[in-house]
Amino acid sequence: MLTLIRDGVLHTPAPAGVQSVLLVGELIAHVGPVDEARLTSLEVPCEVVDASGCLVVPGLVDPHEHLIGAGGEKGFSTRMHEVTLEQLLLAGVTTVVGCLGTDSVTRHLGALVGKARQLTEGGVSAFLYTGGFHLPPRTLTGSVTEDLVLIDCVLGVGELAIADARSTQNSVAELARVVAEAMVGGTLSGKAGVTHFHTGPGRARMSQLHQLLDEYEVRPECLYATHANRTEALMDDAIALAHRGAYIDLDTVDGGLGRWIRYYLEHGGLPERLTVSSDAHTAGAEPAQLHRELVACVREHGLTLETVLPFFTANPAAALKLRRKGRLAPGQDADLVLLDARTLDIRHVFTRGRRRVGDGKLLVAPEGRGA
Repeated sequence: MLTLIRDGVLHTPAPAGVQSVLLVGELIAHVGPVDEARLTSLEVPCEVVDASGCLVVPGLVDPHEHLIGAGGEKGFSTRMHEVTLEQLLLAGVTTVVGCLGTDSVTRHLGALVGKARQLTEGGVSAFLYTGGFHLPPRTLTGSVTEDLVLIDCVLGVGELAIADARSTQNSVAELARVVAEAMVGGTLSGKAGVTHFHTGPGRARMSQLHQLLDEYEVRPECLYATHANRTEALMDDAIALAHRGAYIDLDTVDGGLGRWIRYYLEHGGLPERLTVSSDAHTAGAEPAQLHRELVACVREHGLTLETVLPFFTANPAAALKLRRKGRLAPGQDADLVLLDARTLDIRHVFTRGRRRVGDGKLLVAPEGRGA
């Protein structure tokens, strides 16, 4: 199957002007001028998509979602429901990473793996972190390292809670052991091997992560801390950690993301170390907020698309070593979103070379079968 997306304004995520993009199978084959007449003369199926009036951007990469629902922290009646394929596609999310949170008692890693594989069969590239909030981490094989090496969709361990009353109040030495297991698993499997840290509202902030770098043989790029946009003091701590080589994630749960991105950048935060996630499905969080906050950053907070788009695409792909995600270039997975150039509304979504959303409407059945 060939797909030609022509006459759109390309963001790779860097702005690249009006360009055509040729998709062959599940990959991007060519970016630049295409002889359309010659292409359509080939005796193979070819779909031509007119992207005039649209921005062509990479599919969004959401590095933190509770795909099987977060646990009910105010009792069983507050348990969250699962994220659906429809929610992801309509939000422009083409790659997602699932995690367990506080509840690793009634929420199980086996179910999370099954959910990730269901979403992947439906067209979204879905991965996960082994473990959860607490230590020792829940795993499928009995070892963080073995989970990374033996289970294809496991990229790291997390979200491991620090500076939070809901954590298991771990010492830095205990954290170092888990970080080391993930690093070794990543080395052996060619994966990121990150430890994804939930940073709570506690007074310790990210001090334990700084201690890890000070006192242990830890590669800083294997530390990936989320929920940094709770307070300015926590953001300052996160900026310092980013300068040491770690990755920092901001969530979109409470809105106002543009203000926090501006704070991060104006206080010397390294742009290449910043990512954004939805934290869906925790209370009040859904995948659609990722796209809404991207739009708000540009339309309400005055940030340029060129500035913010990498935080939603190329940067999380880099943090997680998803080498064929987050960018538009030959050889990359054909995950693209076409945005209305005026409103930034989602017009079309392609995943792995197939159009899944057209004119803002889902083109696949909710369970992932072709419509």
